[in-house]
Amino acid sequence: MSDMLSLGLSGLRASGKALSTVSDNIANAQTPGYARRSVRIEEGAPGGDNPLYKTQHTPGGAIYGGVTRHVDQLLIEDARTSSSASGQTFSRLSWVEAAERDLDDGAAGVGASVTRLFNTADQLATNPSSTSLRATFLQNVDDAAGAFRRSAEALSATATSISAEAATQVDILNTDLLALQRVNEGLLRARPDSTNQVTLLDERDTLLDRISGQIAIRTELNPRGMATVRLSGAGGATLIDGPLVAQASVATAANGQISFILSSSGPISPQSGTLAGLMQAATHVSNQRASLDAVGQQFVNDLNAAHQTGTDANGNPGQPLLDFGGSAAALNALALSPASVAAAGTASSNGNLLSLSSLRGPVGVEAGWASLVNANASTVASARAQHAAASARRDGAWEARDSVSAVDLDREASELLRFQQAYQASAKVIQLARETIQTIMNSF
Repeated sequence: MSDMLSLGLSGLRASGKALSTVSDNIANAQTPGYARRSVRIEEGAPGGDNPLYKTQHTPGGAIYGGVTRHVDQLLIEDARTSSSASGQTFSRLSWVEAAERDLDDGAAGVGASVTRLFNTADQLATNPSSTSLRATFLQNVDDAAGAFRRSAEALSATATSISAEAATQVDILNTDLLALQRVNEGLLRARPDSTNQVTLLDERDTLLDRISGQIAIRTELNPRGMATVRLSGAGGATLIDGPLVAQASVATAANGQISFILSSSGPISPQSGTLAGLMQAATHVSNQRASLDAVGQQFVNDLNAAHQTGTDANGNPGQPLLDFGGSAAALNALALSPASVAAAGTASSNGNLLSLSSLRGPVGVEAGWASLVNANASTVASARAQHAAASARRDGAWEARDSVSAVDLDREASELLRFQQAYQASAKVIQLARETIQTIMNSF
């Protein structure tokens, strides 16, 4: 009878552990980073011969063999790689789209403002003595200067935002690295195949997923599950190795470009991930600011040179219309009166205005602006296509990973029913053993 009691008790214990694990799966079906678990129930070693009786075999019952996480390391690494690439393209796309908005090629943008200026000059050429058209011409000059300033200021603000976002992401990365090192310490002390260990392994993988989304990494796992993390690529700098935990920082140049520094190795160049996307975006915005400055400088030089070749309504030489100030952000229209518009040329009262049309050719400001906008639009279109491809690749990789690790509620429902029945059967065995013993005792 003691054998029956022992068998029933072992079954109760093993089934109870299994039911607890299935319950955890169901409760965490939607928890990010949770990998499905199952309990290993093994057959216990049989007992030996009893010296008081003839040779007999004593069943060992059911033994709880530990918890198994259902993961595939190759699929996990593939998902991290694809997520890193997707993070890079998403981050880059977000900011190059912001640069496209900053350039503002709409009705109040640089291109439309410069075109209105030249169109007004053409109208003024037909009636050079019109004070209202002269005033409109000067207002258009001021509007064009304002459009340059707005775009330059918007691009500058975007560059500042990229730098701030980079600093935020670096702080998150540093926090995750420190957290991962603490998880490593926990895994060193955790009992193998315990619930505590698999919980720490889930947390480890979640942290590695986040870190890989920010910067491309390669990971090595020791037999206890502790992670050594390095940057991807040959000779990649170490992020975590035992007690060593590197910390990252960001530096912003005067032109808005950013760079990253690792405490353990110095400057680094992320291959992918959010940090790589931010670095690329900062470079793109910096280039757009430089291009805008170049177009603004050309606008000032061309318009001032053309205006200064004519004479105003009082017969005086034309004065500069604009001051560049060192950048498009400082471009300003100079204060002139309508009479100061140098409309006249050497041969006629509108000759200088007519010559302004020569500034509208394929190498003029309008063409330069169109080239800048088109180049940015091409970059945006390319960034969108790359992000779409990277996102599709990421989704496929995560779907493959989830096919192994995700919780299927239908399967868990069947497992729950199976272990409930096993639990009830073990309880029935104990009940029968008790009843049998009681019957035997009552016979005396």
